[in-house]
Amino acid sequence: MKKKRVSAAIAVLAAGALALTGCTPPYESEVIADTEITVAWNDLIDNFNQSSAAGNNTANAVVLYMMNSGFFYYNSEPALVRNTDFGTFEKTSDDPLTVKYTINDNVTWSDGTPIDSADLLLAWTTIFAGVEDAEGAPLFTHANPRGDLASALPEIDDKSITIVYDKAYVDWEIQFDLGVAAHGVVSLAYPEIEDPEEAKEAFVEAVQNDDVDWLTPVAKAWNDAYQAPNTPESDLVALSSGAYVLDELVENEYVALKANELYTWGPSPKYERIIVRQIEDSTAQVQAIENGDVQIAAGQPTPDVLELVKGLGNADYVTADEATYEHIDLTFNNGGPFDAATYGGDEETAKAVRQAFLKVVPRQEILEKLISPLNPNAGLRDSILQIPGAPGYDEIASTNGSADYAEVDIEGAKQLLADAGVTTPVEVKFWYPEGNVRRASEFEFIQQSAALAGFTVVDDSEPTWAFTDKEALPINPHDAVIFAWQSTSLALTGSDQYLGTGQPSNFGGYSNTEVDGLLKDLETELDPAVQTEIQVEVEKLVWEDAYGVTIFQFPGITVWNNSVTNVDPSPLSPTYFWNFWEWAPTDSE
Repeated sequence: MKKKRVSAAIAVLAAGALALTGCTPPYESEVIADTEITVAWNDLIDNFNQSSAAGNNTANAVVLYMMNSGFFYYNSEPALVRNTDFGTFEKTSDDPLTVKYTINDNVTWSDGTPIDSADLLLAWTTIFAGVEDAEGAPLFTHANPRGDLASALPEIDDKSITIVYDKAYVDWEIQFDLGVAAHGVVSLAYPEIEDPEEAKEAFVEAVQNDDVDWLTPVAKAWNDAYQAPNTPESDLVALSSGAYVLDELVENEYVALKANELYTWGPSPKYERIIVRQIEDSTAQVQAIENGDVQIAAGQPTPDVLELVKGLGNADYVTADEATYEHIDLTFNNGGPFDAATYGGDEETAKAVRQAFLKVVPRQEILEKLISPLNPNAGLRDSILQIPGAPGYDEIASTNGSADYAEVDIEGAKQLLADAGVTTPVEVKFWYPEGNVRRASEFEFIQQSAALAGFTVVDDSEPTWAFTDKEALPINPHDAVIFAWQSTSLALTGSDQYLGTGQPSNFGGYSNTEVDGLLKDLETELDPAVQTEIQVEVEKLVWEDAYGVTIFQFPGITVWNNSVTNVDPSPLSPTYFWNFWEWAPTDSE
């Protein structure tokens, strides 16, 4: 049955009842029948478990944001908003840090199964590495597992879970949230268990009894069964806890969502259907806006694209820096030119080669030719941990050693290689996402500059991000990669997931025990001045190790056809999707 708008007469009656009785009015859907909006993104969802290491990317996140609910989200300021329509969480103790999370009574999965403590226990199990195999490794390969934060088995009760943290964690408010459905993942692992309540009870019992044998197939399903580039065969893969449910997914083409008929725990969306089309080329996105085929688009603009957008007669747009930054990471453990093993284990030689390569990256040229035309005030980003303008950025950037790579230094790079006894040419396999116009230009600038110092930079691009799936490729085969980190929150912590030894998003095999220790210290430090001191020390070490270089903050552009209203881009992921429920046809107002 399609959702329909409640008639005005019934709405008035509900308001009258509220005035007389003081009860909460019933949920009123504002979905407009037979409405559809098409938006563009450069890639499509292919994994419905964004918490897993394999599913943790922006393309998955933007779609799943519309399909799922949680305890909080960020608005466009950006500021943290607690989603009390979904549930609540409160700190009940400071020592030890204890937090109780409770799901509201009316919240269900899209198959009608109530969301309850079993689902929250699954989230705890995956986030906090609650179950380990015989070797002590987490069974569930979470994108950012934190086995050091809340190791004690939590208390659960109907719709709530109470988590006791092992330390006074500074980012506790955004550390925990709902993931995939417990009954769904159990039934994917054990198809014979068809009853949702039976599945949840079995899962809770297994976790509480640390039944690793029973949980191993569940973990495998959680890790792998949610990968689906096309409409999944099982509805369990795409269960929704939010405003929209999956209708259809066609690889490399589009994903179609439709309004969730059971959804009553949040602001009502206006469109009955949302289509996300995969359009990689920004010029093609602009053309689709002009033709009316797409109503909202956002991408990595070039000066030519910006001129096209300015020429549109049927659209509005905004430009602003995003909380996303371009960077190059080098690979330390693949037997390539930046790996000490290549030089008989000589760490200093490998470091010298890394430093030499980073000295020839034309950061300023990239900025001036590709970014400044879009943002005349753009500057190089000189910090790994902080965004320009954030507290502590200036102190970090002025002391961390990034100044050594501000300008291309061909002679300095040659001298480093000569002093290290490394003969040229040095071959560097360089990855960038094939089809990305701006990064193709960046690659050409780097290739030309590096050749002057004796580096042969080989185009190792391909359209997928295979190196980010550490189960498929435990060791990154590329010597250097260029991509962006996009912030999803304002958390102080989290850098350990790509700088920490052996962490899931550390794709280059970087390891420094001092850095590991300092990042641990940062997690419990409440004094802002000391936080900056720790970050300064981390960055000095990372830049000295020639981990990689930062380049620029993304200049964002969001364009929308004037047939849609209430588009309000946020610098944080999920960018312009954050208030999808407010999008509305212009003629509906």
